[in-house]
Parts: sequence; C-alpha cells; structure tokens
Amino acid sequence: MADPSTYRPAPGTIPDAPGVYKFRDSAGRVIYVGKAKSLRSRLNSYFADVTMLHPRTAQMVTTAAGVEWTVVSTEVEALQLEYNWIKEFDPRFNVRYRDDKSYPVLAVTMNEEFPRLHVYRGARRKGVRYFGPYAHAWALRETLDLLLRVFPARTCSRDVFRRQARIGRPCLLGDIGKCSAPCVGRVTADEHRQIVEDFCDFFAGRTDIMMKRLEREMNEASAELEFERAARLRDDLSALRRAMEKQAVVLGDGTDADVVAFAQDDLEAAVQVFHVRGGRVRGQRGWVIEKVEETGTDGLVDQFLSQFYGDQADADDSTESIESTAVPREVLVPELPDDHEAIAEWLSGLRGSRVQLRVPQRGDKRALMETVERNAKEAFVQHKLKRAGDLTARSAALQELQDALGLDTAPLRIECVDISHIQGSDVVASLVVFEDGLARKSEYRRFAIREAATEGDVASIAEVVRRRFARMLNEPPSEREAVQAGPTPGIDPETGKPRRFAYPPNLLVVDGAGPQANAAADVLTELGIADVAVVGLAKRLEEVWLPADSEPVILPRTSEALYLLQRVRDEAHRFAITYHRQKRAKRMTTSALDTVPGLGEARKTALIKHFGSLKRLRAASIDEISGVPGVGRRTAEAVAAALTADKPAESSAREPEGN
Repeated sequence: MADPSTYRPAPGTIPDAPGVYKFRDSAGRVIYVGKAKSLRSRLNSYFADVTMLHPRTAQMVTTAAGVEWTVVSTEVEALQLEYNWIKEFDPRFNVRYRDDKSYPVLAVTMNEEFPRLHVYRGARRKGVRYFGPYAHAWALRETLDLLLRVFPARTCSRDVFRRQARIGRPCLLGDIGKCSAPCVGRVTADEHRQIVEDFCDFFAGRTDIMMKRLEREMNEASAELEFERAARLRDDLSALRRAMEKQAVVLGDGTDADVVAFAQDDLEAAVQVFHVRGGRVRGQRGWVIEKVEETGTDGLVDQFLSQFYGDQADADDSTESIESTAVPREVLVPELPDDHEAIAEWLSGLRGSRVQLRVPQRGDKRALMETVERNAKEAFVQHKLKRAGDLTARSAALQELQDALGLDTAPLRIECVDISHIQGSDVVASLVVFEDGLARKSEYRRFAIREAATEGDVASIAEVVRRRFARMLNEPPSEREAVQAGPTPGIDPETGKPRRFAYPPNLLVVDGAGPQANAAADVLTELGIADVAVVGLAKRLEEVWLPADSEPVILPRTSEALYLLQRVRDEAHRFAITYHRQKRAKRMTTSALDTVPGLGEARKTALIKHFGSLKRLRAASIDEISGVPGVGRRTAEAVAAALTADKPAESSAREPEGN
C-alpha cells in the first residue's frame, strides 16, 4: 500500500487549467482517469488526509504510485480526451457503464439481398439496422409475430432460406401468410425490400402514416366490394394497434428523448435510461456501478453522459443504425452538471445537430422522469439483495485462500493452466485469468504445445509456464532499463497499452496434483521468480497440492475458496477444450489434402465444394475426382491415396476427449 505523499507533485507544479489526469500503479498500469476544470484544485483534493476520503478514493490513491496530467484548452476537449483514455486503458477504478446482461434487439439485415428480421443479442455489425434494446426477448418476439401479418418479411436463417429455395416449397410461415416467401419467387428482391423498409418505418415511430394508408386502402376495397381484401386490411390494422399498445405513448408531442435517473448510496449508484422515440418508449437499459469518488447526482450525470454517448458514437461508426440508442434531440436528467453547456456542445457534435440537456420541471416529461426514478430505485434494491452475497462470497474466498495457502496477501490475480489432448495428439494448453474473483477474458491466452507435446502433461505444463513468464522477463535491455527508470513499467511505449504477459499473478493454479505443481514451481525457480505462489488442483478428490509437499491441503466442501479454485480450473478446462476442438477440426478437414503434392488452396476448395464433405470425397472414385474442373487424373490418384492413408487418424480423433 503506497503513501500518497510519496508521489504528490511538488507545490506549484500543477497548472490551474482544465485538463485530464491519470493515476498509475507501481506496475505502470493506468488505474484511474478523470477530468477537471482546474487540475490544481482537483488533484490537491486527492492528497488530503486519507481517512477523510471516500473509501474507494482512498483505495485508489493508496494503490497508485504516480499521477500525470494533460492540459487542454476547452472543457469539450477534456470530455473527449477523458472518454478516449477510459476506453483505451480500461482503468479498474473508473466507472464503466457495461451491462451485466446482453439486452435483446431487433436486427434487420439490410446488407443481404433479402433482408431478414430476427431477435439478436451481441456485437453490432455493419449494414444491419437495430431497434432496441428491449427488456424482454419474449415481448419482442410477440410483437414481431403480430407485425409479420402486416409486413410478411423473411425471418428464417440463411440455411433454411437456401433449403426452401432448393426444394421449391415455402416454409410454414409462407403457407400461413406471415412470410412473402421470396425463397420461391413469390415476390422479387425489390418488393421484399420495400416490405422490410415499411416495417423499419413503423418500428422507427412513423406509425401514423402506415395506419392512415391501411385505413384508406380498407375503405377503398370496401367501396369496390372487395370484401375479402377489406377484411384482411381490417385485421392488419387490428394487429398494428395491438403492437402499438405494447409501446404506450408517454409523450404526446412525439418527442425523441432519453430520460435518465439515478438511485444511490455512499458506495454505489443505479442508473436507468428510457429511450423515447416518436413519443413511445422504444427501449430501456440499466446499470449498477461503484462510486469511485464522493459525488452527487450531478457528478453521476456528468460521468454517464460522456461514457454512454461516446460508446454510441463509436457504435454508429461501425453500424448502419441503432435506432433507440443514438444521441436524441433531447436528454432529460435529474440534475445539470457544472459543465452542462460543454456536454451539450459535445453531444451536439456527436449528433450533428443541436441537442438539449435539461431537467424537466412539469407536465408529461416530469411524470416520465418520476417513473424512471422509481425504476432506478427498484433496480437498486434488487441489486443490493442479489449482489451482497456475491461480493461477500468473493471476499471470503480470497481471504480463505490467503489463510489456507499461507500467502502474504490475498490472491487478487489468479492464473490457471490446463492441458488438453487426445492420446498425446494435438496437444494444446489454456491460460485463464481471474481478477478480484471474476474472469478477465480479455487476458486469456492459448498455446499450441511445441517441445513437450510427446512428453506428457507435466512437461507440457512446464513448457506453458516457461513461455508465459519468459515473455514477461525477456524484454530488450533498453526497454527493461526504461521500465526500471520510468513511470510506466510493462507498458508498450508505442501503444500505451500493457504488454502481453506484463504482470505476474499472485497465485498460479495448474490442473493436476503434486507433479504438475512441482513442475510449475521448478520453472519459476529456474527463471528467478519468487513472488508467485503455485498450487495444483487435482480433479479426483479436489485436493489442493503445494509444491514439494507430500500431503495435499484439504479444503472443506462448502469452502468459498475451493469453489473459486474449481471455477478457475473449470474455466481453464473449457477454454482448452474449445481450442483443442478447433485445432482438431481444422486438422481433420485440411491435413489430409495438405499432403497431396501440387494441390493448392483453390483446387482443395473446389474439391470440398463439389463433393460437399471430406467423407464424400473419400468415398468417391478416381474418375469422379478427376471430373472436378482443374483436377487431372494424376492429381485425383494422389488425392485418393492421401485420403485412404488418413482413415486411421480420423478414427482415433473420434475417441473421447481427455486432459
């Protein structure tokens, strides 16, 4: 634990100007980024009596080992720079508004010849329009099912679409009128795209035009005595009205706005956002975050707006449209931050037109704000009930591990190594990372075993540990000297990001018993690393083995420490198995053809495409193989011989997986 006075800047050296500052820990990692109108005033506040600081602030300044800053000319520049640094360095003490779940959205694949409507969760893709997010996938699917009666667009997957086109018969949705069946040519590509565009217009809030058009067509059909068509249009109107009822009108003037509200205590805060488009609630999102500094609602508004809409602007760069999360014309907040004019100017720049940032005082907007506040309070209460046990369990697990293994400090960073293979073939390994008891997937690594592939699990673990820690140690001397002398050890000077394997764990877990733990410990001793604890976790009885100990450490079955070790080990096993399957699948589909002299990628692709699978290619005769364009008789004979020789290898690859 560092003393903040040891790295406090000398009096008078901090400029009295707007800027952005970074705190770094002893390893050079950026742990906190902030902005200030006056750098001198803000930074001096961090070096007051530690006991008087907010608990998270006190933890941050005692974890840090240095502070640096950048002066900017305007508050808008400070907003942009702060957001960029938070995104680049992902500081552990900064609030990041990331969902603890993936919200469903309605995706429209406008980049396909026949666009598809489907409920989707995941990363945004270019050329796809998104509507949402929505709180419940079932409600979204129910609404989509209602609207397919009016907008019979394709909802099937690409494989289903191709299959129905091949057999020349539409699927069930086409038979019951909920798909226009473009797969069998009932509508052209242009006609189907018009159906999809009408659907997008309706979902984007332009409902009045669609309703009036259908009503006019219904009356015209009735006047012309086309009663069946009039009845169908009547049913379409009814379906649209039922779909609109699921999105109640909250602002009668058709306003586009985001409404933000908070519920908080001294340590945490919950935020809720309602996305209102065309006067209707089109989506809802919520987060619960830990407060790093003692701040009021205005400070939370400041943090939220800069991060949330910065992320949306980045998403807009890579996608065609995100209907309900793009910057709206109006943002309603419970309190205005001190720099609200700069934030409004920045938001206007992101949107490309003027954005209003204000506090609703009366009327429908004030009533909606109160509704959002009630949702935030309810979410906060639920979070307290749900997360209290999780936080307590993680803290208890780390403390139990420290006590049971005799560690100097709690193992805040745990790494685990696991080996996967089938009878010694395709040997691979995984390395997973847990920080503060939670998986940090961005730092997972996988290894293809080289030298020790035929020597067993113990030698493979030794190879992985050697490669992992040698990468950390083997920096060029000039860089190593710069690291020792400068404020940013382990940081790439070109990118400003941590190097791979730059930081050692507090605890290294290997999947296995005493021999595996001894092998890992021997490698660390060989490399001169003495501050990393090593344990092995044996699957059979879940025993914890320490290097050089003849007896294992037995943790109680109800122990939170054992549960954490099991989760770490199981995650490493899952990650290793996934990599092993990928590698094995690639070998099974390509290695046999790779051995054929003169057979390039183009002809390999042509063979697989012509026969449909390696199994069919293996069953084909030489005459059938030579019938593929570009494949001669001699090449066909070589392909047949290679596939015949490969049969035993494929048979062994189907055996059950092991460690």
